[in-house]
Amino acid sequence: MHTRLLAAAALCALAFSRPAAAQDLPKKPITMVVGFAAGGAADAAARMIAKKLQANIGQSVVVDNRAGAGGNIAHQFVAKAEPDGSVILLGSIGPLTIAPHLMKVGYDPQKDLAPLTMGVSFPNVLVVHQGVGVKTLAEFIAKAKAEPGKLDFASTGAGSASHLAGELLNQRAGIDTVHIPYKGGAPALQDLLGSRVAAYYSTPATAAPHIETGKLVPLATTGLQRSEFMPNVPTVAESGFPGFSATNWYAFVAPGKTPAAVLDRWNTELVKALRDPEVKAELDRHGLTPAPGSRKQLADYIASESRTWGELVRQRGIKAD
Repeated sequence: MHTRLLAAAALCALAFSRPAAAQDLPKKPITMVVGFAAGGAADAAARMIAKKLQANIGQSVVVDNRAGAGGNIAHQFVAKAEPDGSVILLGSIGPLTIAPHLMKVGYDPQKDLAPLTMGVSFPNVLVVHQGVGVKTLAEFIAKAKAEPGKLDFASTGAGSASHLAGELLNQRAGIDTVHIPYKGGAPALQDLLGSRVAAYYSTPATAAPHIETGKLVPLATTGLQRSEFMPNVPTVAESGFPGFSATNWYAFVAPGKTPAAVLDRWNTELVKALRDPEVKAELDRHGLTPAPGSRKQLADYIASESRTWGELVRQRGIKAD
């Protein structure tokens, strides 16, 4: 009897070892694709997470910047990449939930890309230059209503998160501020500081130095809760528009046909890296909040965001550049 029990235990151990082995990552360098140029928030987040992953898994993790088309080039590349777990993508809100409602992107975010985990999230902050003459969101809205079509706001491009935040406020507040698209945050911010555009839905980390010098006035942040980076700035939601949310985020995805066991392994490793105190501290320094979770949570969130922004695109008649 004792011998039979030992044999059965050995067989069970062997059975359970097989799935574990199937979850091993491919024994070759890992590529983490980013859809934006080096030096930005997405790139900074990717590099610090990649460094921790490399230490944890004992394999090379190389960041590959494939900028262009608002991140769509990188997303299309990963959607068609070999689905063996060697390529992952730090995806973003635009290509994953907004762009498919504006243009043909060459991939289906919910079929051709498999969710791994949410990476980081952060709100935008609505800032104006001093010459606008307002100090609060209520004053901005009152001015916009008194002078329809006179106030404008910059964004990082048509269909970007900063654009949709402005369109959502236009819709909820019943105002008509004019969208001025730019090819990135740097020229948008430059024109705001030069008083060539009235407002901009900026990232908190980018706007903070200019708020501290008094060149820009923060009116509200766009998340449901106040930003830890700007705790004294109210949200749009608490300023008279309950439920208003236009949060920026970066999430990890992989080629859609990657085996489920490999996807689960990536979820484990990425969540571990995102929860690391050193990584969290460095992300916080860049105004980014780690938001690790399950694969299902990310899949559900992408689907929900796609419905929300797709509806706004249709209602506002938003077009791509």
